[in-house]
Amino acid sequence: MTELASILRAWRDRVTPAAVGMPAGADRRAPGLRREELAILAGLSVDYIVRLEQGRAKNPSAQVLASLARALRLTDDERDHLYRVAGVALPSAGSVPRLVPASIQRVIDRLGDIPVSVYTADWDVITWNPMWAALFGNVDSFVGLDANIVWRAFTSGSMPVMHEPGAFKAFQSDLVGDLHAALGRYPSDEKLARLVAQLRAASPEFERLWGEASISRHLGSRKTVTHPTVGDITLDCDALQVPGTDMHVIVYTAVPGSADADKLDLVRVMGLQSFDPAVR
Repeated sequence: MTELASILRAWRDRVTPAAVGMPAGADRRAPGLRREELAILAGLSVDYIVRLEQGRAKNPSAQVLASLARALRLTDDERDHLYRVAGVALPSAGSVPRLVPASIQRVIDRLGDIPVSVYTADWDVITWNPMWAALFGNVDSFVGLDANIVWRAFTSGSMPVMHEPGAFKAFQSDLVGDLHAALGRYPSDEKLARLVAQLRAASPEFERLWGEASISRHLGSRKTVTHPTVGDITLDCDALQVPGTDMHVIVYTAVPGSADADKLDLVRVMGLQSFDPAVR
């Protein structure tokens, strides 16, 4: 067995479902995660997890390793070891941070009653809790460029949320300002530079706003999410900055006692049941 296969199995065995906000279920012979559960958390197929743990999958990409490090709640030292044994260069200090710190991940895991997600400095969504998945549904679509909220805001025909009248333009402007600021902090990040170039080529509105060179930060607003079962839910969306990580933690909440809070409770009951791998 290779070192990569060995450590992946050992790290999976030590992570309990409760530690990642998942139900333990019945008939569990070991306390750690099942392969199916790790696959859900990392956004990978079960077959690929099996091949990695058996040493049959060769040359996993940096994106796959980052997903595994996040799902397994690795420390920085463990993450670095994972990259080394997989033969992948460690993330550069000049690159946009893409690994959620274990302390922040623990906070997210314990905020089970409200939708929470984490975005990088250039607005790639990199992790979320089950309640966020229950609210937004098809999380499998958040891959490649579609995992970037700026790309969606300027090129997608439909956004996962609706903004209050007049607020969408301000939202777009704030996102462009965020990208300007990120490029200033990470001028050598090739992925970020490529994203900006693609946006400038794909969207005249992004090109116009980029030319204004406005520097701003997206903080929060009220947004409406259309859920296929409970309908429109209007929520407060707050963007929290995590010192030392340069990441955005996005939190959705409803006014207590409101009809929107009742709808969010219903989403929780329905969505978290379907999140249990035992009933998928």
